[in-house]
Amino acid sequence: MTRRPLRAVALALGLALTSACGGAASVAANSSPTPAPARPAASAGAGELTDWPEFGLNAQRGDATSQPTGVTAAGVGTLKDRRVSLPGTVDSSPIYLHDVRVGRVSVDVVVVSTTYGRTIAINPASGKLLWTFTPPGYAGWAGSPQITNSSPVADPDRRFVYAASPDGLIHKLQLADGREDRTGAWPARVTRDPVREKLGSALNIDGPDVIATTSGYLGDTPTYQGHVALLSRATGRLVGVFNMLCANRRSLLVPTTCGESDSAILSRGGAVVEPGGRRILVDTGNGDWNGTTDLGDSVVELTFPGLRLRQAYTPTNQAMLNAGDLDLGSSAPALLGHDRVLVAGKDAIMRVLDLARLDGRPAAEPEQLGGELQTFPTPGGAEPFTQPAVWTHDGQTSVFAADFSGTAAYTLTGGHLEPAWSNTTPGTSPILAGGLLYVYDPRAGGIDVYTPSSAQPIAKLAGTSGHWNSPIVVDGHVVEPEGNANDHLLTGTIDLFSAG
Repeated sequence: MTRRPLRAVALALGLALTSACGGAASVAANSSPTPAPARPAASAGAGELTDWPEFGLNAQRGDATSQPTGVTAAGVGTLKDRRVSLPGTVDSSPIYLHDVRVGRVSVDVVVVSTTYGRTIAINPASGKLLWTFTPPGYAGWAGSPQITNSSPVADPDRRFVYAASPDGLIHKLQLADGREDRTGAWPARVTRDPVREKLGSALNIDGPDVIATTSGYLGDTPTYQGHVALLSRATGRLVGVFNMLCANRRSLLVPTTCGESDSAILSRGGAVVEPGGRRILVDTGNGDWNGTTDLGDSVVELTFPGLRLRQAYTPTNQAMLNAGDLDLGSSAPALLGHDRVLVAGKDAIMRVLDLARLDGRPAAEPEQLGGELQTFPTPGGAEPFTQPAVWTHDGQTSVFAADFSGTAAYTLTGGHLEPAWSNTTPGTSPILAGGLLYVYDPRAGGIDVYTPSSAQPIAKLAGTSGHWNSPIVVDGHVVEPEGNANDHLLTGTIDLFSAG
């Protein structure tokens, strides 16, 4: 395969992100949801978008839909902002469910998780906090560096949400009142050392299982191994583990018992479910690589639910990336369709891969270094800690990406990405919803709103600065949390924009 270069699409500004790598009442709730297939991306011909159940909108982390959202180009500049104070900082993304039962009434609900594990339900119309779940042990880590940047995920039955806390637990909460389901094995443990293994990525769901991934904390204090953990939605039982280091061991490790460290799964998107729900993609940062048991700085494809290594991609300069703390996996793999995958790393390089042959050879052959189809710089030449939005429309695939120094758009042509436009406005994970592109500016605050074809925004929604936060646009609302987990605050804000 020949490598096809692409010219830089923006000038770097020289600013890069640093790596970061309710009561707790218990209830005996009904916890036997019907297994569901992986949820497909929203279709262009469907009605108005009224749910945003997880980070990226769907299990593929596409962050894009052509469905109308109730927010239009003509009306976006007139949206009214309600800024709500929260008992914690939401350095992640919200989810939204339309018309669900809370208490004795049906309401629309925004659900967020704070950096110290509080999960909060908010009425988007009034800004009222409907319930707050505070995990047991909260006081022991609140205000400390032991945080989570994980986003919650809604159960397909729309009666429960799953959320992470910094003590390494995943909680199953009733949407009706925020009370915790403690039947079976809930809450479920996904790390044996939460002081070193961080729950940093968004949760996902594939069929009957919740998918969680682990990373490390700011400073990369050893010893930790990034891993994928599968939890039964019905029982909370741990049903599968894949370790990115010591991969021959199929259980949760006591980190110090593995001779290698790092290889975090640190991206916003975490595990990406391929269409059909039979395979998942993750990418890793740092750590050793030998192509079999150690998979540092790699894009890894696993079978589901067996979590067996099917194939992987690792750059030829993996040793240099590892030595320089230049995690390949700072941004989760983005599925472009047409057998193409995009991955962006802390070396400020974006890589296009062949999904059928990640390293350029058939999946059944031993792993080798290299094999990418195309490389080009990140939008602003800075380290990306964001998830691209991939929009398929009118037979065309468009990709929108951002980093702390720029935002850019690309089109997929002949299996390669070509530049469409770029600017030097910083951004977190872009979303394309209802024909408009929304990009939160973590430096200046607020959301820049674009038409997909232009680098010039048509509107700017107010807001304050943040970190890895990104918005959602659904059911007539734009929802944007703000703040930086690394400030270790116990308070925060969220902006709720709506027409009413």
